[in-house]
Amino acid sequence: MTVGQLSARSGVAVSALHFYESKGLIHSRRTAGNQRRFSRDTLRRIAFIRVSQRVGIPLRTIQEALAALPDGRTPTRDDWERLSTMWQGELDGRIRQLERLRHGLTDCIACGCLSLDRCTLANPGDVAAARGPGSRLMIAPREACEPACAVE
Repeated sequence: MTVGQLSARSGVAVSALHFYESKGLIHSRRTAGNQRRFSRDTLRRIAFIRVSQRVGIPLRTIQEALAALPDGRTPTRDDWERLSTMWQGELDGRIRQLERLRHGLTDCIACGCLSLDRCTLANPGDVAAARGPGSRLMIAPREACEPACAVE
C-alpha cells in the first residue's frame, strides 16, 4: 500500500504515519523510485498504536512494546492481552491522578479564592512549596497526599 492508501484505510493522517515511521512504530520498504510501500499488516500495527494511545499509554511505551515483539512482527490478540495486563498498573495510577485532579478542581472552584498558593483547602500553610516546583498536589502519590487533597 502507498502511504495515501494506508492513511485512507487507517483513518490516520499521512503526517502521523510519517511520524510513526520515524519513531520505528511502523516500517515501509522503498520502491525503485524511492516511494514508500507498506504491507497490509501495518494496518493492525496502526490500530494497536491508536488504541494504546486512546487509553493513555505514552508513545514511548508503545514503541518499546512493539520493539520487543519477535522480528518486529505485528501484535496479535495474545500480545494485546499481555501488554494490557502489564499496563494495568500504570492506567490505575493515571485514574487516581485524574480523580485527585477532579477533586482538587472542585474544591478550588467551590471556595472561590482562585489562589493556589494561599488556598486553605488545597494548600494549607503553603506546604506544597516545600515539596519543590510544579503542581505537587496533583502529582503526589496518594499516600503522601495531605488529607485536604485526598480522594474519598
